[in-house]
Amino acid sequence: MNALQQFEMEELEGVELTEETKDRFKINDLDQLNWAFRKYNALLQEKKKKEQLAAAEIERITMWINEEKKPIEDSLQFFEFLIKEYHQEQLDADPKAKTISTPYGKSKSRAVKEAPKQVNKDFVLDYVKSNNLTDFIKEEVKWAELKKTLKIADVNGKKIVLNEDGQVVPGVEVAEANTSFKVEV
Repeated sequence: MNALQQFEMEELEGVELTEETKDRFKINDLDQLNWAFRKYNALLQEKKKKEQLAAAEIERITMWINEEKKPIEDSLQFFEFLIKEYHQEQLDADPKAKTISTPYGKSKSRAVKEAPKQVNKDFVLDYVKSNNLTDFIKEEVKWAELKKTLKIADVNGKKIVLNEDGQVVPGVEVAEANTSFKVEV
């Protein structure tokens, strides 16, 4: 934050934005608009400064917790390995021993059958197309491209959407126009 922005922030100190003060302030000319932009810019810089400080602290704390968790996670993996190894031995001896329960926890096993796995979508799509397996192809409209070709017309006071040939496009309506505002500094 530069000295000018610091001055703007100091000028705002002590100003409490209640409903009453919000009603009192109104921009009536270009000078007042300029004043509002200076305050707005100074507040944005102050917010950015606080966000940067928070981000640095969050990163520092994240690094700390990751270091603290590493030996614990290593131990968890070790005990998980021991439990799985024991359960596998029990399952080998008795295929019905799918769950082993103790007062402090359970080990559950679940058999997963082999199944096809898609590794390259483009190859699979080419295969499906070349073998006329069209039931397995999902169709979607390229809306952004289609929208560029459509026109809005007013018919008997009602707005409708037409294609390039002047035909009504079913399933498409006119979204009302509105004005949005964005403040930039």
